Amino acid sequence: MWKSHPKALPYLFLSEMWERFGYYLMIGIFTLYLKDVEAGFKMTEKESSDLYGTFIALVFLTPFVGGLIADRYWGYKKSIVLGGLMMGAGYMMMGIHSLPMLYLAMTLVILGNGFFKPNISTLLGNFYNDEQYKDKKDEGYNIFYMGINVGAFICNFFGAAFKILFGWQYAFMAAGVGMIIGVIVFLLGSKHYGDKVEKKGEQPGDMPFSKIVLYILVPSVVFGIIGWMLKGTYSETNTDSYIFGSDSTDAFIFACIPVIFFYGSLYFKAKAEEKRPIGALLSIFAVVILFWAVFKLNGSALNNWGDKYTDRELTGTAQQIGSKLVLVDTLHYKKDSVALYDEYFRIQKKDGEVIKTVDYPLYFRNVAPEKKPQEEAAVYTWSSNLSQSINPGWVILLTPLVVAFFTFLRHRQKEPTTPTKIAFGLLISALSVLVMVAAVKAGHNGAEKVSVWWLVANYGVITIGELFLSPMGLSVVSKLSPRNITSLMMGGWFLATSIGNKLSGVLASMWDSYEDKSNFFWVNFGLLLFAASLMFVLLKRLNAVMRENGIR
Repeated sequence: MWKSHPKALPYLFLSEMWERFGYYLMIGIFTLYLKDVEAGFKMTEKESSDLYGTFIALVFLTPFVGGLIADRYWGYKKSIVLGGLMMGAGYMMMGIHSLPMLYLAMTLVILGNGFFKPNISTLLGNFYNDEQYKDKKDEGYNIFYMGINVGAFICNFFGAAFKILFGWQYAFMAAGVGMIIGVIVFLLGSKHYGDKVEKKGEQPGDMPFSKIVLYILVPSVVFGIIGWMLKGTYSETNTDSYIFGSDSTDAFIFACIPVIFFYGSLYFKAKAEEKRPIGALLSIFAVVILFWAVFKLNGSALNNWGDKYTDRELTGTAQQIGSKLVLVDTLHYKKDSVALYDEYFRIQKKDGEVIKTVDYPLYFRNVAPEKKPQEEAAVYTWSSNLSQSINPGWVILLTPLVVAFFTFLRHRQKEPTTPTKIAFGLLISALSVLVMVAAVKAGHNGAEKVSVWWLVANYGVITIGELFLSPMGLSVVSKLSPRNITSLMMGGWFLATSIGNKLSGVLASMWDSYEDKSNFFWVNFGLLLFAASLMFVLLKRLNAVMRENGIR
């Protein structure tokens, strides 16, 4: 596999694998940690989803700045190493049980990802700009993407084991160690990078960085503060007087306005020969926002589904194997506590007064009556964060098949263009949501737990859509971007991801407001179907731009 690709690919593959090991280990336990009433922060579903959405949104917003600094000043190597070290430190601090420390740790991860993520993706693309590798760029990004998911698959097993054996803090520390290993692997491959890691410098016609700070970054901060302070108009559906749902959501959306304006200005100020490629990329960025809004529910709503609505009980041999691997949680059933649980809000009621803390496992709330254990009986369940390994597991299995499929079509000169792949990826992703609609029906709207196979099926379908879209997005940015702003446009891809991630948090925070949970998933289906339809409408224009630039 490696022989026909640049020698740097294995190092970038392994570096990204370990970086994603750390990131997805952290994401897999993040909302569970926030909601933990004993060792966490006792947050409600809405609170944890909102913070999660804001966090992952900012994680993908900072590549705008990180890519710009790497392009013009630091180069890719320094940016990637610094970003990795910041993320590693952030993960290790995250398990310290203090809200100020949690926010500081999140800030380090947010800033670190801004330097690491866009620049390692751009560095990979630099190698495939050479003539001998040009026709293998999509394949290279698919291989790179598989590395991401190898890390995302194995990390949750380590996260579960460390959490069960030692507690949340050590699970987060394991994420930090993984990130440090990623930095070391990246440095080991330095001899293969050559001048590909060098900065491009400021090009004629580029906006000076001082102006970007003055006209983009400072306004973003100001707009964010305004969004945080404005409370909107009170109504029955907006009792807290928020504009877009919460202070953090308001602030984020307002802060994005100057950045979006900046990317729009790139199009209007571009040279004539660069205008159509930039316009094509901006169109794709806008459409894929809705994909990320639904896909990133894996760390919030679908994590919640795996935790509360999925039958995780283990017996016999499975329980013995799980115990040996330290992947089993031991729960004790308390009948009286379950009776106090309000199905739609994470609260406990006592003497008519509503209080926030919950001191019993939520797992037993929707166990069928005939399956409920004896009082104080021990029940063994697989750790709920392991459901986060289903999607990357599918990626590992399906990536070789997808690559082989497109290679087969390429040899027969029938391979679809990159925008066409993205359009079909959106359509396939929409179909995956129907699996969860069926899962809600099977569980009688959450009254009973359902098999984990519903999650497996859902992730299986959306993974095909993901493989058609996500690595193709990285590839099309590398193909169409003017050379002097490649990292900046890669930052634009991550800006679209960021906005989608925040929208994902908004969607997940509305989970408790849907009495019929199938309606939650119908909304997601509608969003993806709309995005797919829009992409198919744009295909003729996008494919024409690809042909004009001599690429597929």
